[in-house]
Amino acid sequence: MPTPTLPATTADMNLWPIGNCQVSALIDSGGTFVWGCMPRVDGDPAFCSLLGGTEEPETGFWSIELENCRSITQSYIRNTPILVTRHEDECGNAIEVTDFAPRFVREGRTYRPTSFVRIVRPVSGSPRVRMRLRVATNWGEPAGRTHGSNHIRYLMADQTLRLSTDAPVGHLTAENWFRLERPAHMFLGPDETFAGKLSEAAAAMLERTTNEWRHWVRGLATPVEWQDVVIRAAITLKLCQHEETGAIVAALTTSIPEHEGSERNWDYRYCWIRDAYYTVQALNRLGALDVLEGYLEYLRNIVDASKGGHIQPLYGVGGEATLVERIETTLPGYRGMGPVRVGNQAYEQIQHDAYGQIVLSDVQAFFDERLFRMSGPEDFASLELVGERAWESYDKPDAGLWELRTKAHVHTYSAAMCWAACDRLSNAAQVLGLSDRCVFWQDRADTMRATIEGAAWREDTQRISATFGGDDLDASLIQLLDLRFLAPDDPRFQSTLTAVEEGLRRGSYMLRYATEDDFGLPHTAFNVCTFWLIEALHVTGRSADARALFEEMVARRTPAGLLSEDIDPNTGELWGNYPQTYSLVGLINCATLLSKPWSAVR
Repeated sequence: MPTPTLPATTADMNLWPIGNCQVSALIDSGGTFVWGCMPRVDGDPAFCSLLGGTEEPETGFWSIELENCRSITQSYIRNTPILVTRHEDECGNAIEVTDFAPRFVREGRTYRPTSFVRIVRPVSGSPRVRMRLRVATNWGEPAGRTHGSNHIRYLMADQTLRLSTDAPVGHLTAENWFRLERPAHMFLGPDETFAGKLSEAAAAMLERTTNEWRHWVRGLATPVEWQDVVIRAAITLKLCQHEETGAIVAALTTSIPEHEGSERNWDYRYCWIRDAYYTVQALNRLGALDVLEGYLEYLRNIVDASKGGHIQPLYGVGGEATLVERIETTLPGYRGMGPVRVGNQAYEQIQHDAYGQIVLSDVQAFFDERLFRMSGPEDFASLELVGERAWESYDKPDAGLWELRTKAHVHTYSAAMCWAACDRLSNAAQVLGLSDRCVFWQDRADTMRATIEGAAWREDTQRISATFGGDDLDASLIQLLDLRFLAPDDPRFQSTLTAVEEGLRRGSYMLRYATEDDFGLPHTAFNVCTFWLIEALHVTGRSADARALFEEMVARRTPAGLLSEDIDPNTGELWGNYPQTYSLVGLINCATLLSKPWSAVR
């Protein structure tokens, strides 16, 4: 059902993503573009008012307002990321705004321009509207502007955008209120003359984009329960893929803090090997193999570039290896809570789990006959170099999956991921008929397993430790189940699960850990950890508990049906970058695990 809202007085998570797998934008509860980078997700934000502090933003937004507006209702066109926002006033005047980024197959290839389309229709009465487009550049500075009879040009530092429109250009440049007596169409994109009649082209793009997304959704193998949850999560994960290269970003935003005043503000607009693995794993369960195939192409290029050496935890969407972190001071930050960071220092870190995630992402291609391109002996030889790195690294210190900046330990999760790399290489060798390599990698995996079990098990506390050197609790230990390192009925897993739940669960939510890190004690729960707990509860026989906890997480989604990275256990407020792939993965995985089968309703 559409969600009625009124414009927020300050930034919040009631944000609606639109996009086309090249560019994306977030639209707030007032129907205003508040975030969107050009010409790709990690670019300079043309719309940045989401990070503009608590004052009325000077620039970096695109609003369409109804005079004396009383209520706003928002919803997506079914099975698409196309947003419809309806504005109504007390006198019965109303407008409807349709926002999308064009994406459809044209002349044998996907058309996904660095462009956004807005269509504004009067639907009742004699509505008066105001349209304000203020493009930013250089992280918060107003862009220069020129205009002609049917367009406005915005002079960003590295590019020029052109708004082509059949609305009165003078009203737009002056930001006047005016009566909307006929539909108005706006196309914001590259500085090129718009060919053809804009109204007809916009209508055609809307129809073709709608059909394209519905066709994609039609191919998803969704569970019978929570279909709407799964479909919205899947569409949004697809929006997080940069289709040109296949990279998958961790989130569409930067610098939304993990909790109030925390300074835990990070730039997530890059491709983490770990996050992308979890994303393709979830979408594989739905049969969305196009995302896997695109990502594997990206991953093969990363592996080739490493030449058998170190794999970074993250890369740019174009495969860039250097992502120098800096602070942009022009923007005050989300609700004024800076800093605003661009780039991510984690690219310099050592995180050994990446070797496992590369192999785990790729191994399906040795078995899956549905793929256009299955993996063969040459691919296996390339992955063996990754396996060698896993073998060399599994019992060495690293920053861990939580990317600690000043501490290094031998992390059990990283070690288990390295074990999984060797274990799955053995499986791939077997299907290729390489019996000697199958035995070779299985012997290594067995040796690694014995070492991990001996170094991580704590006999006195009867649990697995998160590090080889201590007796630490960490939610990532639950992932030993998903990796098939431990079985659900293994007493060691059950006792570890009990310890993790008792130590890290806060009401309905799970912390990553409860010890001090580089920024002190964490205050918010990490949403994906709660989903890991739900999975573990279900497979260990506590299905009713798992279902109740999942329903609560579903209820915590934004009106758009999405989740950010973190949640405050005390207030239920969402924090952290948004929409976050980890959290959407959790929604999909738990829904498919907990749902009754289709046979129950057929």
